[in-house]
Amino acid sequence: MTETSARTRAAPRKTPRARRRNAGETRERLLKAATEEFCERGYDGARMERIVRKAGCNIRMAYHYFGGKEGLYLTVLEHVYEDLRSKERELNFTHLEPVAGMRALVEFTFDHMASHPEFIALVRNENLAGSRMLKKSGKVTQQSTPLVGMIRETLERGERAGMFRPGVDPLQLYVSILALSLTHISNRHTLSTIFERDLADPAWLAERRRHAVEVILSYLQSRPTGG
Repeated sequence: MTETSARTRAAPRKTPRARRRNAGETRERLLKAATEEFCERGYDGARMERIVRKAGCNIRMAYHYFGGKEGLYLTVLEHVYEDLRSKERELNFTHLEPVAGMRALVEFTFDHMASHPEFIALVRNENLAGSRMLKKSGKVTQQSTPLVGMIRETLERGERAGMFRPGVDPLQLYVSILALSLTHISNRHTLSTIFERDLADPAWLAERRRHAVEVILSYLQSRPTGG
């Protein structure tokens, strides 16, 4: 037996588990690289060549896993939304007392936006594009629908207990929570310049967080005025 044939026979074969692990790692590297590329350049400006180079793989693998640039972009969008929605489910705020539940939702949303700039960048870019790609994903809508139901359930429990004002629309409320959690981030540089105050200062952000909670809870616990 030659030395070459001995080495060939001795070489270990990859097990199915190892192949799955390697495939999973490659897919995760592609998602990470694609997230960075799409955040920085948007869908139109992103290039598959840069993504695969950052991921350390070839373009054939990207097309194998995602079917191309559009499939990869939609997967990235769905991934960041699923991360948000899964953490909202883990929060399980519907099992808390109504005031505590709404406080937990506001605090979580505020903290999630602060710690996930990639979510804000991707959503900003998609809004600039008229949400043309997100419209092709039914998955994000399916992921988001239960949240409105959870907010509605918490509002109804609070209303029955005399804690919350009647007739609060759950979607209107959630959009208000998002506004309080996002505006100081998306407009940070201009607002900091205009008002000569660093909106990234930790002390200011802590006060902003308290303010966001107080605004939402004060609205929910106040009595509606006649019109």
